[in-house]
Amino acid sequence: MSVHLLVDFGSTYTKLTAVDLQHGLVVGTASAPTTVKTNVMEGFNAALKTLETHHPLPGAITGISACSSAAGGLKMAAIGLVEELTVEAAKRACLGAGALVNHVFSHHLGRKDIKALKEAPIDIILLAGGTDGGNTECILHNAKKLKDAQLGKPIIVAGNKDAQDDIEALFEGTDIEYYIVDNVMPALRTLNVDEAKHVIRQIFITKIVEAKGIKTAEQTIGDIIMPTPEAVLLAAELLAKGYEDESGYGELMVIDVGGATTDVHTIGQGYPKRTEVIFKGLQEPFAKRTVEGDLGMRYSAKALLSLVSPYEFKRYTNYEGDIEAAALKRFNNVDYLPENDNERDFDQALARICCDLSMSRHVGHVEVVYTPLGNMYYQIGKDLSDIQYVIGTGGILINHPNAKNILQEVNQKSERKLELRPTNPTILLDQDYLLSAMGLLAQKHPKLALKLMKRHLV
Repeated sequence: MSVHLLVDFGSTYTKLTAVDLQHGLVVGTASAPTTVKTNVMEGFNAALKTLETHHPLPGAITGISACSSAAGGLKMAAIGLVEELTVEAAKRACLGAGALVNHVFSHHLGRKDIKALKEAPIDIILLAGGTDGGNTECILHNAKKLKDAQLGKPIIVAGNKDAQDDIEALFEGTDIEYYIVDNVMPALRTLNVDEAKHVIRQIFITKIVEAKGIKTAEQTIGDIIMPTPEAVLLAAELLAKGYEDESGYGELMVIDVGGATTDVHTIGQGYPKRTEVIFKGLQEPFAKRTVEGDLGMRYSAKALLSLVSPYEFKRYTNYEGDIEAAALKRFNNVDYLPENDNERDFDQALARICCDLSMSRHVGHVEVVYTPLGNMYYQIGKDLSDIQYVIGTGGILINHPNAKNILQEVNQKSERKLELRPTNPTILLDQDYLLSAMGLLAQKHPKLALKLMKRHLV
């Protein structure tokens, strides 16, 4: 019998999933703390030992696939022309490829922007700007600034095709590692990110894995083929669409509440559901991911409290104690585990806030414009009111007995009627932490990955 091992080198834990390919079964899962500061194989071997002890493998391991978000995952900077157009298109390309985007720049780069880029812990720069045939002056200005700055980071040029020859001539003969790809916004409000995402993944595989000290793992397990968030997004897309004669679930959402961030993935068109509503803004991707860096259970606990007042916080919990002190305790000790029901209530409140606020930022909304001819209704972003399934993952949701109550925070709110949130979705839990593993398995065995997700999501 052949066993395929799926590995996720996470920022906190290295997670293993063993799949019996012959019988189409998940043999077992195991995890151990990630040891990126020494040798990631130490954590891998510890997890493998746990797996083999508690779930004896029915045969030899004949294949291994891996993804990684260790050492902070993939970090990118996005540069464009207009903030709500080419900048947003560049940002979506980065997020769709599994990156964290903490640095976004619009219009002409200045001295302050270059200084910020030099100091930022980024892995790749995505340079966009202008629709095809449109403005070239800004992207050429920014390309010259990046050339002179000598940042030593790969640059993906994904802007106006009329400027690409000039940028290539500018970068040729220098030490800059650059890639010319299709414009991420070739026409006004039109998104085209597939080629940019493909190149981001290739750079991640060939360059960044090595730079983060994870290359040693490849000597034993083979290539680390993608960032973990991209694996989750691919799994969600497969589960929504189905494969061949194996049906999918239709439009769905995955919400991952972590220690540092809350990631939201949605699969669906999100078009306006009402005839009187007009879509406005940049085209939305079918598979969309957003990352909220100030919403997390531990690393972001202090930042999260700055987003809600003490009065608002009480709406989410019956916690008795000093709220700021409780948040500081979690921020200073990211491995902290609640010791009693009161402390568990506080964690539940943090998770509910993460779900609620991340949903407000991810979903579309309706904007009402008053005119002499009557009200006009514009939709900005995705209409997710008909989403059929919401899938929760991440430590707090997987381990909390009230996970369903936490996830119900994503639902439509009476006080926020203009937000296009889900109205009556079925709640599912990724209780075995399988989504990233199934995104990996789907690269070679998509039908089996789909069946296993449908079997294990509860």
